[in-house]
This record gives sequence, structure tokens and C-alpha cells, in this order.
Amino acid sequence: MQEIYQALGVSPEVYGFGQQVLASLQDRFAAIDATAEYNQAKVLHAMQKCRVSGACFATSTGYGYNDLGRDTLEEVYAAAFHTEAALVRPQITCGTHALALALAANLRPGDELLSPVGAPYDTLEEVIGIRPSSGSLAEFGITYRQADLLPDGSFDYDAIRAAIGPRTKLVTIQRSKGYATRPSFSVEAIGRLIAFCKSVKPDLLCMVDNCYGEFVQRIEPSDVGADMTVGSLIKNPGGGLAAAGGYICGARECVERCARRLTAPGLGKEVGANLGQLPAMYQGFFLAPTVTAGALKGAVFAANVYERLGFACVPNAAEPRHDIIQAVTLGSPERMEAFCLGIQAAAPVDSHVTPVPWPMPGYDSDVIMAAGAFVQGSSIELSADGPIRPPYAVYFQGGLTWYHAKTGILMSLQKLYERGLVDLKGTEI
Repeated sequence: MQEIYQALGVSPEVYGFGQQVLASLQDRFAAIDATAEYNQAKVLHAMQKCRVSGACFATSTGYGYNDLGRDTLEEVYAAAFHTEAALVRPQITCGTHALALALAANLRPGDELLSPVGAPYDTLEEVIGIRPSSGSLAEFGITYRQADLLPDGSFDYDAIRAAIGPRTKLVTIQRSKGYATRPSFSVEAIGRLIAFCKSVKPDLLCMVDNCYGEFVQRIEPSDVGADMTVGSLIKNPGGGLAAAGGYICGARECVERCARRLTAPGLGKEVGANLGQLPAMYQGFFLAPTVTAGALKGAVFAANVYERLGFACVPNAAEPRHDIIQAVTLGSPERMEAFCLGIQAAAPVDSHVTPVPWPMPGYDSDVIMAAGAFVQGSSIELSADGPIRPPYAVYFQGGLTWYHAKTGILMSLQKLYERGLVDLKGTEI
């Protein structure tokens, strides 16, 4: 085994260090496998209940009228997420698009949007209008407020209560940490937050950005009161096979408004050709619990490797997991670039490429991204990225298999080790 890793570029010192770390993780991995087994059964039950058949894989073009496969796939998502309805379309280009769609469809001029979990993810700043942008919610007279988290990363309920006013229409809750070193939120914590917000104002709509969180736990935000649960198919639920797409699961009225915003008033869910994407979308969703489990194991392994080398990790090595993202605070741009070079070198696609920071659209600072993916931008595949700004944290996620995630972490450590940016000697395991 050591010989094949050496062929990939992993030195005996780095391989040995990784094996020592891995020896302590068997109980954690067994718990992840148990969750995956439960979620696999849940998805299988949803597909059987909705009577998925070979006819569901047919291609539709043009208007896409009477698309059995498209409509059945949306029934499967609604069944698995326990919601009244779902919108699952390849025409939704990414997670930011899905969130923007849900917000624009369910807010009207004069309404106010509230984030009770601090600042939103960078790409939503222009959607909302925090950073001025053509077509933002702010341009349509929709205002925005936020309640910051407490220093320990918990919800500031007093600030949230004060922020909810007569014009507050929709609450947006980002489950994952994004480019921040705060904790990601468990489904149970999100449920308590939703219940609190609705106790202050019962007619509030609560939307959860579920990106990176699907199938990490046995329940989803839709099980604890979310009116809309939103995500991307090139993350967890696409299972690495979906070539594009996003989903919105939730209350029937909310989802129908989203459908009319995606297509046109009067058309809604009745149109939208699948363009031959359905087999991968179905099969990817079926595989998603197992693929997510592999990514979770990679995140746990990464935290245990880097924390034992003295780097701050969120979550830390022992904490429960609520998404697949592992933040590692590396403390310098040089370490970030070495880490990302290792992830890129471990990729099956473009392993020869050197990732460099660049001004990526939607971000306010240069971002470095490492990904050699079969699907462009697929962050359920092995990837790492981060903005080049203090505290110089890199965000690792994905790996279609646990073994690939392991290789990526070993290669990231290898590049740091080769450059003298980390010391393995004398490390206590």
C-alpha cells in the first residue's frame, strides 16, 4: 500500500503519519456508516413510493410538457425531504441561483429579509444588495437586516427578537459555515431557531440554505419547520453524477412561486425540458448518502491530521459533523497555496495544474480554488478553496469515495511538508 501511495507522490513519512491518525477513527467512521445506511434506506423508500420506472429516464426537449421523469423526480425529492412539493431542475445553475430564486420568488417590494446567523455567504451579498449589483433585491425595494452570532457561535436570541419587525417576511438560515470559521449548525439547532422566529412572528417564512448538509444527519431542515430547504445538485444530493441543477423543497405555495419565477407566471412547473439529464440526477440522488459518507470521513480525517499538527480546525477533531466542509486555519497565503496544490495534485482530472489565487466573480477578495472534477465546480468531488485574507483559512470538502478524500489530505500535507511549512517530527499521536 505504501508503494502505491509513493507512486502518487506521498512520502513514507507523510503516509505513516496519516496511518497513525487513521487508527483512532474507526468508531467515528462506524457512526458515519450507520447514518449513511439509514439515509440510503430513506432514499430507496422514496423512489419506490413514487414508482420510479424506466420510463422516467426518457429525454424531453422544447417545452418539456408532460415530462413524467421530471415530475416524478420532484415527487421523490419531496418524499425524501418530507415536504409538500419540490422543484428540481437542471436549469437551476448553482446553489446561489437556487437561493436567489427562492428569495426573489417569495419576497415583494416593501418586505424585509432577515439573516439571524450573521453575514451571508459572499455570493449572496450581491443578490441581496449588500454590495450594490444590478438586479439585486435592494433594487426592488426589499430591505435586509441581520443579527450577528454571539462570540461562541450561538444564536443571539435577544438581537433576533429585536430585528424582527412588521416588514420582516422571510428568514434565511445558512446551515454551513461558508467562508467563516464559525460552527455549522445541526438540524436540531436550526429547528430551535425556526421555532423561536415563528414564536415572535408566526407568519414568517423560514428558508434554509442546506448546501453541503444533505444526508449528513438522519433528518433535514424540512423535518424541523423550514418552509423551504434549498441546495445544489453539484453538491451532496447530486452524488457526483448530476451535471447541473438545484432543488427547492418545501411548502406547496412557496415552491410554486419559485417555479413561476424560474419559468414564467402561468407556466410554473409545467414547462422545462430535462435535456437528457434525468438518469444522472436519479442515480446521483440514489448514491448521495454513500458519497456524502465518504466526504464526511475525509473531513474527520483532515481535522484529526491538521489539529495534531497545531492548526485550528472548525469543526475540531472530536466535534459532531453537520456538513461536509472542514475549515483549517493555516495562517499564511503560502500554506494555503501549498495545501491547495496538494488537493489539485490528487485529482483524477487536471492533476498537473497549479491553482493560483484570482478575482473570482461574486467575491470581494482573491480566491484560490483546487478542484480536478468530472463536473465543473462540483464540490461533492474533492476540492479545497478559500479567500486570500486573514486568518488564511482553507475549506476542504468532498471526495466521491473515502479513499480519494484520504489521498487528497495526504497530498495536501505532502506539499506543506516538502516546502518546510509543517514539521512532522516529534508529533504526538
